[in-house]
Amino acid sequence: MDCRSCSSALERPGDYCLVCRSANADTVVVECDRERATATTLLDEAVVGERVVTTEIVDDERWAPTELRNYAGRVADEVRRKRPEEVYAAGDREVIATLRAEIHHPLYRVRDDEPVEAVRRRRGEPALEVVDADFAEKLGGSHSTLIGGRDGRAALETVADHPHVKKIFPGPIDGGGSGSQSGVRAKATRPDDTGNVRLLLRAGSSVQENRVVTTAGDRQRGEHVRADLNEALTAAGFREK
Repeated sequence: MDCRSCSSALERPGDYCLVCRSANADTVVVECDRERATATTLLDEAVVGERVVTTEIVDDERWAPTELRNYAGRVADEVRRKRPEEVYAAGDREVIATLRAEIHHPLYRVRDDEPVEAVRRRRGEPALEVVDADFAEKLGGSHSTLIGGRDGRAALETVADHPHVKKIFPGPIDGGGSGSQSGVRAKATRPDDTGNVRLLLRAGSSVQENRVVTTAGDRQRGEHVRADLNEALTAAGFREK
């Protein structure tokens, strides 16, 4: 494949052109199994490339984490070569969580048996507003106390990092005062009709329900945001079972 701007030869279809500094893809969809991942590159709605990355699972517990990181790192290399605007993934949660840590792009989970087609369907939806604000700007409301101390704050920061989260309003705390300072668990609940979700924080016997305002605008797109938030919480180690 040649660059669509300057016609320079690209090493792989959809690669970012280092000659004229232009993109030849806008989206990468990764379908992850534990031993095989397929990275499909899209430009608009057309598939311009596909790359398969494989690994062999290591039984030795000492080397298993290294094998997983190396596997996810090779998949991440395929993403970085494209410099896409969006990255989507479906499949094995452990692989996706490790991949998320390897790339600097927002990674959205696609819950579908046909992830490429699912992404194409989502592209027909109006683009969600991106909120470029830090954690302090996104945190609001009259309840300033968060359960779980630094871990509770870190969980909310994970949610605030999502580009489609506008505001987080901490709610009152039920049971046990400010709660335990460790063992924080978090879960985003199903969205309401306006696309907003509730974030449940648990620490020991304490529970705090926090309102998360998103830019989704409706229940269907709010479900996409909820899935993304729970994936991010899983990757950060806060996901409630």
